[in-house]
Amino acid sequence: MSTLSTHVLDTSLGRPASGVRVLLERVDATGSVVVGGGTTDPNGRLTDIATPNSLTAATYRLRFDVAEYFARSGRPALFPEVAVAFVVSAGDEHYHIPVLLSPFGYTTYRGS
Repeated sequence: MSTLSTHVLDTSLGRPASGVRVLLERVDATGSVVVGGGTTDPNGRLTDIATPNSLTAATYRLRFDVAEYFARSGRPALFPEVAVAFVVSAGDEHYHIPVLLSPFGYTTYRGS
């Protein structure tokens, strides 16, 4: 079974984005279902996002609630959420999806 983690870094402040709520959804032609989630820790990390045995081969979406994160510091933001869709292949791999975040943009990639 594959595993999943994420790391959110606030590039406008040069530090981790702690307290960002994250949902993990499995996506198919009929819609989506939540299969995990959590909140980033003080280091901006969230590990073991998926519930046990739920990260099977499929398409998934991570949804980051960045509006709440920026509102806590009184900063306006253009994007209320960051949604990252990705494909998990069959097998036992680790997927790490980092997000580099600022109030007016974001970048993501497959990390290690």
